[in-house]
Amino acid sequence: MSFENFGLNPAILRAVRTKNYLTPTPIQLQAIPAVLEGRDVIGCAQTGTGKTAGFTLPLLQRLQNGPSPSLRALILVPTRELATQVHESVRTYGRHLRLRTVVVLGGVGINPQTEALRRGVDILIATPGRLLDHMRQRNVQFKQLEVLVIDEADRMLDMGFIADIRQILKSIPSKRQTLFFSATMPEEIQKLAGEILNQPQVIEIAPQGTPVSGVRQVVYPVETTRKRELLVHLIEKEKMPRVLVFTRTKHRADDLAAHLKLKGNRAESLHGNKSQQARTKALEAFRNGSVQVLVATNLAARGLDVKKVSHVVNYEIPDVPEDYLHRIGRTARAETTGDAISLVSPAERGSLRSIEQYIGSKIPQVVMAGFENGEKALGLVTKRSFRPRSNRYRR
Repeated sequence: MSFENFGLNPAILRAVRTKNYLTPTPIQLQAIPAVLEGRDVIGCAQTGTGKTAGFTLPLLQRLQNGPSPSLRALILVPTRELATQVHESVRTYGRHLRLRTVVVLGGVGINPQTEALRRGVDILIATPGRLLDHMRQRNVQFKQLEVLVIDEADRMLDMGFIADIRQILKSIPSKRQTLFFSATMPEEIQKLAGEILNQPQVIEIAPQGTPVSGVRQVVYPVETTRKRELLVHLIEKEKMPRVLVFTRTKHRADDLAAHLKLKGNRAESLHGNKSQQARTKALEAFRNGSVQVLVATNLAARGLDVKKVSHVVNYEIPDVPEDYLHRIGRTARAETTGDAISLVSPAERGSLRSIEQYIGSKIPQVVMAGFENGEKALGLVTKRSFRPRSNRYRR
């Protein structure tokens, strides 16, 4: 099966080929035909499965005839980073089409966005809060809206955006196609989907709690006071080319990035207290390789799409098991391979057990020579020596 089999516009196919995408992913195989048929869709899939292209390609096909006097498609996303990346995807796949795309998000001035909206837009990508700002200023109209996409709905719930979503829905035509994507389906998300979708096709690529294939997971028992030392050792001795490190707090992210710099690593931090300009700069540096280690809070667990992240390191494992999956899903993107490493202290044993119960399997635990006290504190012993696999990426 190839993208040509979907009957997409040759201009869209040309853009797909420039990305070197040859074979659709499982969610694309199911979502693209359903969207092309005009059906409402619920897509339940983990990050890194290709769902953005799964709704972007058929959306462009539907709107391919060129500019319209009014907004025709709205894509709602929870974070600024995801908004920027979805915007880039729409522009990339639609580069040979005469469609106008605008992204509106917080953290930057509203006036340039207002000017862009007034010039005309076919596809609008937005975060809920900033979209409501534009709606209050009457900068956007939905009278001719044909398609609504809600991406990462469960993250919307986590961030408290469901009330904003409901407010936005009041201004959107009820006669429309709705595409609804969520990695998990908690009760409130199921309720929202039931209210706004019409006989949707349900697409579930992997059961809830299933890690992305291609990720090798490992736990290093270590005392809290020696985590920084172990992290530096792993990065330097194991030659990790592109590392995403997750912490629980913004302060810890800044502190850890500063420590890694002192040790000679090219590191930056990423979190919500940074300006949008600083966040964009850090992400771009990570993408182009000028930064080797990006230390982030959960802000980046969704919406961060960087090719060839070789390793994800949980410097502090999350309390919420779903967050663990979103974090490790930053590696092994698009059917490549990668390593997910968790540094687990005795105080984190309960969180580790919850994660293992959620994913339905034990995560291998390895003791690094020189850090045996962490092993004793956890009371967990499996393997002694471990070298993360080389940075291999296979299609």
